[in-house]
Amino acid sequence: MMEPAVTGTKNVMTAAAEAKVRRVVLTSSIGAVYMDPNRSPDVIVDESCWSDLEYCKNTKNLYCYGKTVAEQGAWDLAKKKGVDLVVVNPVVVLGPLLQPTVNATTIHILKYLNGAVKTYANAVQGYVHVRDVALAHIVVFETPSAYGRYICSERMLHRGEVVEILAKFFPEYPIPTKCSDEKNPRKQPYKFTNQKIKDLGIEFIPVKQCLYETVKSLQENGHLPIPKLAKDSVKTH
Repeated sequence: MMEPAVTGTKNVMTAAAEAKVRRVVLTSSIGAVYMDPNRSPDVIVDESCWSDLEYCKNTKNLYCYGKTVAEQGAWDLAKKKGVDLVVVNPVVVLGPLLQPTVNATTIHILKYLNGAVKTYANAVQGYVHVRDVALAHIVVFETPSAYGRYICSERMLHRGEVVEILAKFFPEYPIPTKCSDEKNPRKQPYKFTNQKIKDLGIEFIPVKQCLYETVKSLQENGHLPIPKLAKDSVKTH
């Protein structure tokens, strides 16, 4: 996980500097932003926030650790080599699949539909449509005044809210209704702002539409069987 994130980013930044490109847009992650146990729940997470590397290491969250080290390395190289760098920090990216295989973020939704899990986690995450992430990259590349980092997130949802949305759209699937952790209080989402990217004209696709399109794409690509009941319903309407 470390090698492609850190060395890959370094290689691209070095090549970009040598080629004297006008601007580099780096896809980082919210994982490089929000992992900080010392941040007060009242603090609004914005582009000035960075994940705590020691905390990432101690909790064995190598994804966030790798993304943080890679992005910090990119900023160091940009400064050193005079590269105009802009960074997009997306949350969990969902929506229609381009590739034939299922990726890790899509499995996150698929498992709630195919019976792989019987409960949902007591956890919160941010969600964003893949089309908005793609558009964010174009906008920050083409807008001369764009600078620094841009959090790319439509909204935060508890997993309980995710399964509720899925159940409303697709009641024919065995979607979990119980939380795996009923002892502890329901996790509350951290506060964040996406105003900086909105100021560049991004209007986010609602997360409900994002989840709906993700499931339809899984069905169309053969990753999720359409129950007979649903097929019959489609024929009669």
